[in-house]
Amino acid sequence: WHPIPGEFDDYIATPKESMYQSLHTAIIGPEGRAIEIQIRTREMHRSAEYGVAAHWRYKEGGRSDGRVEAKVAWLRQLMDWRDQVADAEEFVESLKSDVFQEMIYVFTPGGDIIELPARATPVDFAYRIHTEVGHQCVGAKVNDQLISLDSELQNGQVVRILTSNSRVGPSRDWLLASSEYVTTASAREKIRRWFRNQERDENIAQGKEIVEREIRRLSLELKPEDILKSFPQYPKLDDFYAAIGYGAVSPQQIASRLDVNRGRDVLTTTSSVAAPRTEPRLSVLGAGDLLTNLATCCSPVNGDPIIGYVTRGRGITVHHDGCSNVAALPDPERLIPVSWGDRGVDTFPVTIRVRAWDRVGFLKDVSTLLADEKVNILSVLTTTHDDRTVTLLVTVEVQGIGQLSKILRKLESVRDVYEVRRDTGTLPARGGAGPS
Repeated sequence: WHPIPGEFDDYIATPKESMYQSLHTAIIGPEGRAIEIQIRTREMHRSAEYGVAAHWRYKEGGRSDGRVEAKVAWLRQLMDWRDQVADAEEFVESLKSDVFQEMIYVFTPGGDIIELPARATPVDFAYRIHTEVGHQCVGAKVNDQLISLDSELQNGQVVRILTSNSRVGPSRDWLLASSEYVTTASAREKIRRWFRNQERDENIAQGKEIVEREIRRLSLELKPEDILKSFPQYPKLDDFYAAIGYGAVSPQQIASRLDVNRGRDVLTTTSSVAAPRTEPRLSVLGAGDLLTNLATCCSPVNGDPIIGYVTRGRGITVHHDGCSNVAALPDPERLIPVSWGDRGVDTFPVTIRVRAWDRVGFLKDVSTLLADEKVNILSVLTTTHDDRTVTLLVTVEVQGIGQLSKILRKLESVRDVYEVRRDTGTLPARGGAGPS
């Protein structure tokens, strides 16, 4: 029979993560029909059909088998892993990402084969070798060439991990949802466990700093106590801070939870000349289905506290509750309570302020990053300063505060950038400014 090209898989030389072993191929059979052929030993078939536990029981009366022990160790690892993950849904999703996806096969310098999920990084490789190797990882070489720790490993590469005894533990940056240092759930759990085992006071201090920094970065008019309401599993603020400190809750999870519980993040550019945009999807408490629009003076954010003002001929104008113009509005009796509705529009404009050391290609790097994140750029304004720094105001459309948080963190990784934050000051009108 003629084989079908590209349909041969050798799972004996490179077993699956579940220890499955077999040869797979496909041939062109009678009447031109494709037939899949699986070739394996009886022992391999028993494992494939009845699972590792049945095979282990079959072998229990005989001598010790290293391959069986490896399978049992894998099951124990799954059980430990489940105990470490508080959320059952998170465990299932992690299991899918690590086990039920395409795999790659790389080599240690000693020639051992290491199986990893596709898109795995040197950090994932280090933790697969040994937990302490991961904790002390400071660099990596692939085929004797230095690579960054967030590089994507490829099939057949020889990976060497560089370690340092002076390193006291993993980097918190490895746990950021916006980073690409760690892609496997098993490595992520080992990192979280390390931080969880640190002193509680240290985790609380770290968590508090992360929350306050995220509030400042996103220009949210919120207190930490307000954010805590979106995480009812933590009864006390210190418990919440500690969970952030050891990595159980990430900054992007905070932003995403605010999207869900407080409404999606309506992000509008602030401009004294931009025309108001009608937002029929705002829910106005006690006023029926009135025409509503977002005030351009304060960029109200869906999820921020807001207040409405009845404007003659224009329905309800929605301001940020902390907008300085609200206090100066005539007829304060026209102020009414409003809330964000469940039906959010697809995207909302927001302006981001980026400060960096000026260099050739900086604007291109920022534009490329935003294009990779699939966000639409509405306007760009650059200002070059005498000290060879540059300030970039870029207005983009995002789907919510969770996506905004991710973009801010991505921009922080651009070379020569030293400050990134959401800008709520006076911004260019939509389409009114371009690169300078």
